[in-house]
Amino acid sequence: MATATSWSAPAPGPADMAGARLDHLLAALSHRLAGVRVQTLATRAGPLHVADTGAPAAGSSRPCIVLTPDGPNVVAHYAELIGVLAPHYRVVCFDMPGFGHSLPGPRYRHSLDEGADAVLALLEALDIWRATLAFSCANGLYALRAAQRSPRVAGLILTQTPSLPAMQAWAYRMIPRPLRVPVLGQALAWMARRKMAHLWYRSALPPGRDAAFLQQAASASFAQGGCFCLASVVQGLLKEDQLLQRTPNLPCTLVWGTQDRSHRATPPDSLQQLLQQAELIRFDDCGHFPDLEQPGRYAAVVLAHMSKHDPYQG
Repeated sequence: MATATSWSAPAPGPADMAGARLDHLLAALSHRLAGVRVQTLATRAGPLHVADTGAPAAGSSRPCIVLTPDGPNVVAHYAELIGVLAPHYRVVCFDMPGFGHSLPGPRYRHSLDEGADAVLALLEALDIWRATLAFSCANGLYALRAAQRSPRVAGLILTQTPSLPAMQAWAYRMIPRPLRVPVLGQALAWMARRKMAHLWYRSALPPGRDAAFLQQAASASFAQGGCFCLASVVQGLLKEDQLLQRTPNLPCTLVWGTQDRSHRATPPDSLQQLLQQAELIRFDDCGHFPDLEQPGRYAAVVLAHMSKHDPYQG
């Protein structure tokens, strides 16, 4: 298992910091205009919007599963999956900074280390000593970095997460160039966040699949001042020049929806170069969101992973 490790993130430039500050200001403005107060958890990485089924009773060793939505999805999207998993595990679901109701800090640039910091800060704030992280897409890279830095991470279940180079290639293919430019990208993403969410669901789901079950919760989040800082997360990952390290002994299950049109050119097995023990499971009737499109079947994958690896809970 990985032990705690220190890493050095790429140094931010003035434009990167200006983009981060603008995202923070626009997210705060959205919250103020909506006039909705959402309870958050105070962590050393900033306030995080969290749903938690609760700590196990004294003497219980019930494992913990941590979920985080892939924007524009938010915690509310995960109600059904949480309900399926809750009888078996403590389930924690939280919005990453810059998404849903977790406002990004004025210096938060979505680097791998900052994302890992947010994950580990959540575990510390909730006094969770061991947990399996069930993350998706770019969030899976933050989960992998967190696992490389801290023994708190017992294992990974990653959905639609490729390697860092494959993710960067995806961003260059799929994200319009203006969104990749600091400050300009943040401004455009904020103004077009509702339209971008609609277009993203259309390209990420299988052809002909009705996206209403996803759009409704996303629209409700936007109406309540929710964030969708797509430009910042793309810019942060494109700035990364330190490849993730091999982690051969980390238990990992990879899930891939083969009908994800946004990832047609992305190799589903690219992350296995770093995670040699990882098992790849394909959902041939799903697009980008197997955990939400088929929550019952996805929960079965989680149960199988946990049964096989049985992580100790301290």
